[in-house]
Amino acid sequence: MSRFKPVRFGQKGPSFLFDIRTAISLGMALLIVIGAFLVSLGLGEVWVSPFDIVKVFLGMGEPLNELVIREFRLPRVLIALLVGIALAVAGALLQGMVRNPLASPDVIGISGGASVFVVGFLVLFSDSNGALSVSIQWLPVAAFLGALIAAVLVYVFSWKNGLSPIRLVLIGIGLSLFANAVTTMLMLVGPIYRASQANIWITGSVNGSTWSQVWILLPWVSLLFLAALLMARHLNLLELGDDISTSMGSIVSKQRILILLISTGLVGGSVAFAGGIGFVGLMAPHLARKLIGSSFGSLIPMSALIGAGLVMLADLMGRLIAAPLEIPAGVFTAAIGAPYFIYLLFKERGKKS
Repeated sequence: MSRFKPVRFGQKGPSFLFDIRTAISLGMALLIVIGAFLVSLGLGEVWVSPFDIVKVFLGMGEPLNELVIREFRLPRVLIALLVGIALAVAGALLQGMVRNPLASPDVIGISGGASVFVVGFLVLFSDSNGALSVSIQWLPVAAFLGALIAAVLVYVFSWKNGLSPIRLVLIGIGLSLFANAVTTMLMLVGPIYRASQANIWITGSVNGSTWSQVWILLPWVSLLFLAALLMARHLNLLELGDDISTSMGSIVSKQRILILLISTGLVGGSVAFAGGIGFVGLMAPHLARKLIGSSFGSLIPMSALIGAGLVMLADLMGRLIAAPLEIPAGVFTAAIGAPYFIYLLFKERGKKS
C-alpha cells in the first residue's frame, strides 16, 4: 500500500499528494506536545490535576486553581510554546536556505544581535523610575532589527564564491561573542535596576511572562509561521542547488531574502520575550528530519512541534529541579544542545575528509 494518497479540490482545482505516514507522525507529535502542555500547567508547588485544569478552562475551577493556572502558569507555558515554535522554525529555514546543518539562530549570531538591541532598548528607554518610556510592543521590532543586522553581516562576510558551511559557523560564532560583549557593556553602563532583567535575555528564560506578552507574540509568531509554510516549496528547490532552482523558475536571491526576513522575525520575537534560549533551532530541525524526512512542507510543522516541546519541558525542569529556586530554561537546552553541536561538527568534518 502506497504511503501517498492523491487529493484534488474539484475537477480542475489544485491537487497534492497526502503523505499518510507523515500525517500520523505529526498527529503523534501533536499529542505529545499537548501532554507536555498539560503537565507543565499541572506541576509545580501547587499540584493541579488534568481534570481540574479542564475545569479551569471551562470556568468551573476552584479559586486557587483559577489563580495558579490563569495568572501564573498559562502565560508562561504559552510563551514557552510560542518561543519553541519560533526558534525551531527559524532554524529549519536557515538550514534550508544555506544548505548547512550547522546553521541555527544562536550558533551563527542572530540571537546575539537580537539580544543587543533588546538590552539597548531597555537601557535607552528606561526612565528614572525604572519604567519604560515607550510601549513594550516595540520590543519585538527592536529585536527583529538586531537579528536582521546580525543575519546580514554573517551572510555577507561568509560569502566567497558561495557559502562555506565552516566559514559560516566560524564567522557566526565570532559575531555571537562580539554581541555578548556589547550586551555586557550595555548592562554595565545602563541603569543598575535593568542589569538583572537584561541578564535574563542572555541566559534565556520565560519566567515572569505576562498575558500582554502573549497577545503580542501570538500574532507575530502565527503570521510568520504561515509565511514559513508558504516558503516550503522554494526551500525544497534551494536544497537542489542554485543552478537547478534557477532553471526551474525560482528567483534564488529573492527567495533567500524572504526566508532571511521570516527567520529573523521569528528569532526577534522569541528573543524579545524569552532571551537567547540556545540550540533549539539546531536540534529541533535535525530531530524532525530524522523522523519524517527533509521535505519542508512537513519538516517545518514537525520542527515547530518538537521545538515547542523542548522549551516547555526545559522550563518545567527549571521550575521543579531546584524548587523554590528557578533555573532558566536556556541552561537545559544548552546542556543538551552544546554536545549535539560538537557531534555535528565532527560529523561534518568527517564528510569533508
